[in-house]
Amino acid sequence: MKVILLQDVKSLGKEGEIVNVNDGYARNFIIPKKLGVEANNKNLNDLKLKKSNEEKIAKENKEAAEKLAGELKAGQILLKIKVGEGGKAFGSVSAKEIAAAVKEQMGLDVDKKKIQLKETLKTLGTHNVPIKLHPEVTAELKVEIKEEA
Repeated sequence: MKVILLQDVKSLGKEGEIVNVNDGYARNFIIPKKLGVEANNKNLNDLKLKKSNEEKIAKENKEAAEKLAGELKAGQILLKIKVGEGGKAFGSVSAKEIAAAVKEQMGLDVDKKKIQLKETLKTLGTHNVPIKLHPEVTAELKVEIKEEA
């Protein structure tokens, strides 16, 4: 019997796959536990519509990420930190502070978890900070750190 999986089933397949299983396994385990449905014409059509809808949503999310990446590349944010003698910074600039500055200065929402800092920024000057907006889209944001007066 052909079955469309509604959830991932260990050693059988992933969600949305059409698999061939024994009739008893399908009737007594897969279908009663709502792990899958029989692959008839109606269910196959529903699966096709669901996949096309997911592709459309994924494309829209990627386009939105690319648009946001363009805005981030064009902009620059300015942060000020306290500096002691010899240009040594007190403290550092973290992803949380960068995300807050982007919201305040550029009016864009960027999740702090998407900001990919290897380590916090501790020196004055301009730094390029990568921001992963989508699995396929990464933007470079210019962050200028100046001495607080």
